[in-house]
Amino acid sequence: AVRYFRDFVRPAKTYRLPSEAERAALSELSGALAPFEGSTEAEALQAVVYEIGRKHFPDMSGKSKGPDGRPGVAQTWFSAIYQVLLGQERGPRFGSFVALYGVAETRTLIAKAVAGDLLREHESFLAERVRPAAE
Repeated sequence: AVRYFRDFVRPAKTYRLPSEAERAALSELSGALAPFEGSTEAEALQAVVYEIGRKHFPDMSGKSKGPDGRPGVAQTWFSAIYQVLLGQERGPRFGSFVALYGVAETRTLIAKAVAGDLLREHESFLAERVRPAAE
């Protein structure tokens, strides 16, 4: 499974740097997750994700509603999370991801993404794959 991930899944990932607005929202999300350290309550963690998204990326169309019935969050917020943090277009409900991956680990992931480290690490990984083996 690890070899499959390294050989097929990881090379297909496409990380990107966050925009300034996304950087601000992700940084705020990291801070908002801090009090939930050790929590595995996916719904509570998802509520935090929605709250930050609602503040920074509200759904201006009025078409969507959050799980709590309040105005929804623009899809751009969730796309940014997946692209910047996970290197993919889609992903799991982010609250569930945080519950499984861990709050501290997710906050570290956010810090690395905001600093550009995730993108740099991925670029290094890809460059390493194309180097010919030493003779």
